[in-house]
Amino acid sequence: MLDKNQKGIVFNIQKFSVHDGKGIRTLVFLKGCPLKCKWCSNPESQKLAIEKAYNPMRCLSAEICGRCVQSCSFGTIQNIDGLLFNDFSKCQSCFKCANACPSGAQTVYGEEMTVDQVLRRVEEDGVFYSRSGGGLTLSGGEVLMQPEFVNALLREAKVRHINAVIETCGHYPYKRLAEACQYLQTLIYDIKSLSSEKHKEFTGVGNKLILENFKKVCEDFPNLKILVRTPVVPGFNNTQEDIIAIRNFLPKTPNISYELLEYHRMGEPKYSYLGRNYEMHGKALAPQEMETLKQLII
Repeated sequence: MLDKNQKGIVFNIQKFSVHDGKGIRTLVFLKGCPLKCKWCSNPESQKLAIEKAYNPMRCLSAEICGRCVQSCSFGTIQNIDGLLFNDFSKCQSCFKCANACPSGAQTVYGEEMTVDQVLRRVEEDGVFYSRSGGGLTLSGGEVLMQPEFVNALLREAKVRHINAVIETCGHYPYKRLAEACQYLQTLIYDIKSLSSEKHKEFTGVGNKLILENFKKVCEDFPNLKILVRTPVVPGFNNTQEDIIAIRNFLPKTPNISYELLEYHRMGEPKYSYLGRNYEMHGKALAPQEMETLKQLII
């Protein structure tokens, strides 16, 4: 019963994914991440807390509605000449504005859920897992920012015969990863750059711990399927030298595979919803650049 009732903070559950592990999968996205990647497509995942957001495209306008202004007693939301302004620095996370908003313009990223609540959602698509070999994939953020919740999820998933995968950045004490790997069908592990200096510039942390944890997990779990991923980001790691260095770092064993993920800016609007700046605005990969780099890892 303890595992079923363990609570964590989830910000999205996405069904029918086919890109994050074998078969058809349900992705459960958890809050919290030790990295602050400049290109992050899920900025709402970075804080290990439920947080408010504001999408002006859904707002009915202060003139027609204005319920959020009336609900906020901290001065976070102001009506200035008929336009709504959100000062996120004043927000006290009471979320009364989101409760009052009829259109969903004022919203909340994150929800506290139990293991049982999450797995009930996952089990709704059990027939697809049995036919395709799919199951549950935990993503984020960084899933092992919530290690007690994640391990409770993985243990209970195993009891319910649900195959499990986690996607991880690898930056945390190794004990967390070793505990999780006991229950996994596949481990998806990000290696973004072998240059610790560049890694810190673009993610906020160096890569020493990430590379050490990767080496340890390869040694301790030699039969675990590990998919290493590199998001190819313009100005960061999009040279042939960068990709060849990572390719050559990886052990040449049958349980380890490698793939590149193409940079995209689909998460850019969410930065403004959260009152943040998107530092990669206007950046893009050159035409055919991705195909050239993919040829290096065949």
